[in-house]
Amino acid sequence: MTVPDVPVVRSAESERDQRRAAGALAAAGLRPGDRLLVSAAASPALLAVVLGALRTGIVPVVLDPGLPAAERAVLAEDADPGLDVAGAPAQLLGGDADAEAELADVPLARPMHYTSGTTGRRKGVWSGVLAEDDARALAAEEIGLWGFGPADRHLVLSPLHHSAPLRFAIHTLLAGGDVLLPGPFDTARAAAAISTLRPTTTFCVPTHLQRLLSRDDVDWSSFRRLVHAGAPCPEPLKRAVLDALPDGSVWEFYGSTEAQFTVCSPEDWLEHPGSVGRARPGRRLETDARGQLWCAVPRWARFEYWRAPEKTAAAWRGDLVTVGDLGRVDDDGVVWLDGRREDLIISGGVNVYPAEVEATLDAHPDVVESAVFGVPDDEWGQRVVAAYVGTADPAELRDWAHERLSAAKRPKSLHRLDELPRTSTGKVRRLDLPEVLGLDGA
Repeated sequence: MTVPDVPVVRSAESERDQRRAAGALAAAGLRPGDRLLVSAAASPALLAVVLGALRTGIVPVVLDPGLPAAERAVLAEDADPGLDVAGAPAQLLGGDADAEAELADVPLARPMHYTSGTTGRRKGVWSGVLAEDDARALAAEEIGLWGFGPADRHLVLSPLHHSAPLRFAIHTLLAGGDVLLPGPFDTARAAAAISTLRPTTTFCVPTHLQRLLSRDDVDWSSFRRLVHAGAPCPEPLKRAVLDALPDGSVWEFYGSTEAQFTVCSPEDWLEHPGSVGRARPGRRLETDARGQLWCAVPRWARFEYWRAPEKTAAAWRGDLVTVGDLGRVDDDGVVWLDGRREDLIISGGVNVYPAEVEATLDAHPDVVESAVFGVPDDEWGQRVVAAYVGTADPAELRDWAHERLSAAKRPKSLHRLDELPRTSTGKVRRLDLPEVLGLDGA
């Protein structure tokens, strides 16, 4: 197997670039609490700029570089950044080496990511500048949970504009390890990187695992931690991964852009197949009368929704927070998720909220109304499908969506109906649409 040409980010080299980035940000007038907008593909420069910002209290706002221009513009205006380096973070590293800035030992903030919402408007997850004790506790929690250290070689398989992949990469560097950046996910390239570069850790989603397990040339023996999340992992796939990897190496967690909730060891999963484990250390999970999960989190894990106090208030109840997921906590403290939530589709590990896609489709002049839902997909977990009422041509509506929505949110098929199914109170029955359209066997 050919050794792929994969950039390797080494902790010591990255630290030098982080100081240069921090110096350039200070020279540009940014101060703790200011926001730095960046929307670039994974690179050593991106990681250096993100960490250089975080370790001086500047908050990087990390956007998908593939966002349509109109969607990016809306988020850029909302974030109100002190500086926007767009897709060129390396420009901050080319300045005078004497302008390097001092860095804190740990990040003094969390990156701000935008998460889709049930109302269609995306929300920035904001934690501000952390007190020093909280900053140290946050870093120690993440590094300690996964055991990151100088001997680690962390393989990045998911885009770094998502919170979990970025979190794993930056904490590996903080712990003194290396980060491998093979680029956008390609099954053959990822298989070669695993087999020849011998990574010790990775974060991935079930779609990655399914593609890689379909090959017989992947040498998994170097892993001490393979951690997956982002979407439900089918039981047969999970068992195949457990069989393929070294004993004790396959872990799972349940969390969101906003907060981390559970961790599931391989032993816990084998005892409770289909669960998402138990509350992460320092947390407690419970459910309300609707079956909605709430989690008590430590002080350093608190957040608010950027410039959306009403959404922040709805998410918190004292030290308990919810992101709206449904589930249950059994008598042994094991957490189980309810998969029949109609306001959320998880496709390839990406959360897609129907309301956001519907708002885009409904803006088309020849669409009266639309309903978006997910159907099972062997590769992606779920795929996005839309039904609509109106005279819009499906091909024209597909182009409309393509121009305005990022790839994960674009409906993979569009179906014109005379009317949408509704309850007696007039609510659209999204969960009935697969049967109405003959897609329930998909």
